[in-house]
Amino acid sequence: MNWRIGLIDSCGHWSGAADAAAFSSRGTHLDRVPTAPDPTGHGSRIAELLTSDGAPVELLLAQVFLSAAPASAAAVAAAIDWAVSGGAHLIHLSLGIAADRSVLRAAVGRAIDCGIVVVAAMPARGEGVYPAGYPSVIGGTGDARCGPGDISALGSRLFGGCAATARGARGASVGAAWVSRAISRLPAGTPSLAAIEALRAMARHIGPERRREPFDLA
Repeated sequence: MNWRIGLIDSCGHWSGAADAAAFSSRGTHLDRVPTAPDPTGHGSRIAELLTSDGAPVELLLAQVFLSAAPASAAAVAAAIDWAVSGGAHLIHLSLGIAADRSVLRAAVGRAIDCGIVVVAAMPARGEGVYPAGYPSVIGGTGDARCGPGDISALGSRLFGGCAATARGARGASVGAAWVSRAISRLPAGTPSLAAIEALRAMARHIGPERRREPFDLA
């Protein structure tokens, strides 16, 4: 059995994807709309990373960025529910929303209750974001100590990965994708707690990255 990953991002087309759908919201109205070419290229780079080296994964593409504008919490929540209904084992979100939204929290809870592993990007610095800030969600971020395929254990459910791809994408969203990629190398359907233990066991670095501060010469 292959991992089926619900990729919630800007990618609406990918060779070999199991299914695809797009979600757009206008005010309080939510529409399911036809998928479109990736407007930013971000989701395509994440899809490429998740499926690299012939990884035995199937992608469910949930397109919530149909332009360069931010995605709404309602659209992301609808995409999560769609991925759950499509049989996802893992839902990957290389995105974060600044405020806790009840519609998003409820959708994540439904996915967790179905035994689905949820991985979401968390900035390495600054305020936390959602859904990575919810209990039972595995957070992923970029860690400069990590090379391709390396994992760092940064907290009870926060892990770091390589902060860059060969095609120039960088940051927490890429690090989170490396975390999901590592999970997808485990037996398909591995539950979240077992995935966390496996990530800790494979971690090459333990604890936060230590950043050197400039000397104060005053």
